[in-house]
Amino acid sequence: MNNFIDKDFLLDTKCAKMLFHEYAENMPICDYHCHLSPKEIYENKQPKDITQLWLSGDHYKWRAMRSCGVDEEYCTGNASSKDKFLKFAYTLQYCIGNPLYHWAHIELKKYFDIDTPLSSKTAESIYEKANEAIKNGDFRPQTLIMKSNVKVVCTTDDPIDSLEYHKLLKDVEGFDCKVLPSFRPDKALNINLDGFAQYIESLSKAADMKIKSVNDVITALCKRADYFNEVGCKVSDQAFDYVPYKECSEEKLDKIFKKGLKGEELDKNDIDRYRTAIMLALGKKYNELGWAMEIHIGALRNNNTLMFNKLGADTGFDSVDDHEIAKPLSRFLDALCKENNLPKTILFNLNDKDNTPLATMLGNFQSSEAQSKIQFGPAWWFLDTMDGMTAQLKTLGNLGVLGKFVGMETDSRSFTSYGRHDYFRRILCRLIGRWVEDGWYANDEEILKEIICGISYDNAMKYFNF
Repeated sequence: MNNFIDKDFLLDTKCAKMLFHEYAENMPICDYHCHLSPKEIYENKQPKDITQLWLSGDHYKWRAMRSCGVDEEYCTGNASSKDKFLKFAYTLQYCIGNPLYHWAHIELKKYFDIDTPLSSKTAESIYEKANEAIKNGDFRPQTLIMKSNVKVVCTTDDPIDSLEYHKLLKDVEGFDCKVLPSFRPDKALNINLDGFAQYIESLSKAADMKIKSVNDVITALCKRADYFNEVGCKVSDQAFDYVPYKECSEEKLDKIFKKGLKGEELDKNDIDRYRTAIMLALGKKYNELGWAMEIHIGALRNNNTLMFNKLGADTGFDSVDDHEIAKPLSRFLDALCKENNLPKTILFNLNDKDNTPLATMLGNFQSSEAQSKIQFGPAWWFLDTMDGMTAQLKTLGNLGVLGKFVGMETDSRSFTSYGRHDYFRRILCRLIGRWVEDGWYANDEEILKEIICGISYDNAMKYFNF
């Protein structure tokens, strides 16, 4: 066996090895944004095999498989578990340069003690060995979370959600992890999409009030935010292709709202006017509650109409958008700031052209209310790569205060994806280790320890008040 993904994987200096093995490696995990199911965590069922554990719902893997010409039957279809795994193994051997290749092998080692490279040649034996481990071991969600040393999980939840499983999970004996909701009001913001009127009706029922105006929408969402807060929520999350900002009168807003309820076509300006009103009100509410506001910017979703009609959203047919984001984002943050309503905010970009605009935006709105109150979020989705993470860390280091960064979040639906934190921490220690050994930063182990432990875990726990 060569040194492929060994204990010093990516750690190419003495300082990097020290920082990772002495400090980063064994730090707990604060997963402040993910797409895990609280229902699945609570029900805590053992997976039947590695295919169910690994390939079910993972659009990263499906995209790669499709790029290798694998038929959809082996991605989202009804092929056997073994055949799906074999097709993924065939795909993975060609994913040189793709983080999937590293993630998969880190997970095989971490959860199955398998350090053989996965390919068509080894697929059958690895499939059998992994399934034997699942058959004779404990691979239930709660066990995997505990084994991964995760202390906080923030799921992604609609305002109308009952949060019943979050409540139930508080009383699970021996499960030492907080599973908290995150407030994701996208469906209330997407006035231009099919199903908006039906969603407003559902929001009306959840908030126990009639909704006839934009102010009613705001009141209903704020009522639901109060409910989420009671259950332990400390994070909101909004996803935009770009951040809208266009103010208008209350009278015009209600006309736009009524058109949206009827399913009538709205132009871009009217959509932005509606979203701006909702987001300004929600930003104020988040600030009152002491929440952090996450804004994920730059996804171009559901590009393939044929496959969207067949499989629905979040199945691997999204990509990176290229909107201008700086000016409307600036105006949105400033509108909240000038009224003292700006909450703690984390800005995530999906297009690396926006690294510098976002990293410089932070300094415009910082405050003594929190250390690095406005954060440049970690490399996300299509940027969640070695190059993407390194670029994000370098840009924040160049233009902000990297030592107060809240670090990695998993943004995953998989219970074995916590190996990505290992990957991130190795990249972090590799970069900082090089800076130290190149003489760019003082070799002060006490301060370096604080920085590495902070970015790995401590900063997020303080920032979100977990």
